[in-house]
Order: sequence, then C-alpha cells, then structure tokens
Amino acid sequence: MSLTLYKQMIKVNIKGFMSYAFGSAFYILLAFWLYPGLAQNTKAIDELVQAMPEGVGKAFGLNGFGSAEAFISGEYYGLILVLLLAIVCVQLSTQLMASLVDRGSMAYLLSTPATRKQVAFTQAAVLTTGLFIIIAITTLAGFAGNAWLLGADYEFDIPRFIQMNAAAFLLFFAIGGISFLVSSLSTDEKQARGISGLITFGFFFLDLLGKLSEKIDWVKNITIFSLYKPGEIVNGNADVAAPFLILAVVGLVSFGLAIILFRKRDLLL
Repeated sequence: MSLTLYKQMIKVNIKGFMSYAFGSAFYILLAFWLYPGLAQNTKAIDELVQAMPEGVGKAFGLNGFGSAEAFISGEYYGLILVLLLAIVCVQLSTQLMASLVDRGSMAYLLSTPATRKQVAFTQAAVLTTGLFIIIAITTLAGFAGNAWLLGADYEFDIPRFIQMNAAAFLLFFAIGGISFLVSSLSTDEKQARGISGLITFGFFFLDLLGKLSEKIDWVKNITIFSLYKPGEIVNGNADVAAPFLILAVVGLVSFGLAIILFRKRDLLL
C-alpha cells in the first residue's frame, strides 16, 4: 500500500465520508427520539404490524415496537441504512478506480513510484475505511441516543446493537468488494457505475421479492443480502458466525481479484 496516496485519497474523500456518516447518525438519532413516544402505544402498533401480510414484515424487517432495538432494526437498519451504504459503495468504488481511468488521472498515479498493485490496494483500503467511518459514527450515535434519549427508562440490548452494525459493515464490505472489482475492470465511469448499481440493487430487490412472496422465496437465496438479518439478530435467534464469515470471504476475495486483475489488465492511458 502507498501510505502517501492513502493519506491524499482520505483527505480528498473525507468530506464525503463525513456527510454520509453524519446523515446516518442523524437518522438513527431521529429513530431514538421517536421511540419513547411510540412505545406508549406499543400494543396497538404491534397489532398493526401483525395485521400486515407476513411477507411485508419479513421484507422490511418489521419486528414490532417491544424494544428500542427492534424498532430501530426495522425503521433504520432494514431499509434506510441499506440504501445509503449501497449508494456509497457504488459511487465511491467508481470514483476510486474507473473514474480515474476514464478521466486520465490514473496515468498520473501510475507515473509515481507506486505500482499498480499498490494503487489498487490503497484505493480498496480507502473504500473500506469510508465504510468503517460511516458504521463507526452510526454506532456511536446509537450509544449516544440510548444514553440521552432513552436512559434507564427503556431497555436497550447493546451487544445485539453492535452485532447489527457489524452485520451491516460486513454486508457492504462484500458489496463494496464486488463494486470495486467491477470498477477495476472498467474503463468507462458510467459503465462501471451502471453495472455496480445493477448488481447491488438487483441483489437488494431479489431479496425483497423473495421475502414478499413465498412462491418465489427461492430468489433471495441467490443474493448475499439474504445473509443480512438485523431482525433475527434483534430477536436473538440469528446464527451470525456463518453469515459473517461468508460476507468477509466474499469481500476479501472480491477485493483480492480486483487488485490482481487490475495489475494484469491493459490500460489505455
């Protein structure tokens, strides 16, 4: 890895990272702020959730409002955070690789003492760092929301909350790796963004469709989003070891292939 390049790319992208991170923190704090008011009508709201078709609850991770983490898993981790991090992965992976090739900036990076392998590894590290910053600030915001907005009046399972954040990070470490692989093989910025977006949001909607209807529930098994189960984590019946391991391997293999193939490919710079 090129430490000089890493520092420069972090400096260039840190405003974007922090914008997404504080946006995420704002939404999760909003969820914490809303929960005490909703918790007073827990029974009525839970009955409403139970009255919905079963597939809707599965698709959006609705777990009722019996606990703060159940509410947050459905209202935030089930959809908003997923969409936010999906956008981050697609946009940032394209910006870090394909965009530089398309605009000719990659030629300047490769004219330095840094090798192709070092450049690709460094850019992968920048993407991973960005995801980590967003998840870390989201997690800290959750701790702050629990302390300031819930206090001792409401129970909040911190270990399960941490597991939800770990699951989100590993899911998008894998998605980020796949998007980075696509970007490393592309010379056109729009093409890279389009393919990465198609894969990422295609996986998401297949998982959504599989949860909505039992007739086609098999489709969710072909997407890695099926390994992301914040609702089950909150309920305490999730086996996190296997999904976490698979997502970590997918991410590592994807980033590794991206670095190897970028080093070997022909570039018209």
